[in-house]
Amino acid sequence: MPETIAVCPGTYDPVTTGHLDVIRRASGLFDRVIVAVVRNPRHKQTMFTLEDRIRFIQDSLDSASNITVEGFTTLVVDFARSRGARAIVKGLRAVSDFEWEFQMNNLNRGMAPEIETIYLMASPEYSFLSSRGVREIASFGGSVSDYVPEPVARRLSEMHAAGQI
Repeated sequence: MPETIAVCPGTYDPVTTGHLDVIRRASGLFDRVIVAVVRNPRHKQTMFTLEDRIRFIQDSLDSASNITVEGFTTLVVDFARSRGARAIVKGLRAVSDFEWEFQMNNLNRGMAPEIETIYLMASPEYSFLSSRGVREIASFGGSVSDYVPEPVARRLSEMHAAGQI
């Protein structure tokens, strides 16, 4: 039986405990999961470099042998196809996520009908959590240690202290 591969795409700016939960859960469903970190998202300016975002994820998932992390600059369906993935896995927190994801699913399905998009509902403890919310809290010097991996929390604290956010 061929290896099942899924792609978990996102900006991950920064990666949150909610993102990590979805990635870990996906790793239990597929033989291999590729966390695909978009280099330059069109809809926003990132706080962290691509290299930082990749490193934060890798450091947070070091015990997961079937998960790899890569940057990408193409359409997610093209990236998935180039890696032999048959699925794109996304997390959903609320109805507000669904509208955007529904549109993207239909567009992706038109371009790559052979690649399924699978949605994992956010675990209840992460249903409110977003990278945007984390950045907002950090910009005022608030603690984000409950919401992001320790290296991310430390870096955000350092950036706030240096006046960089």
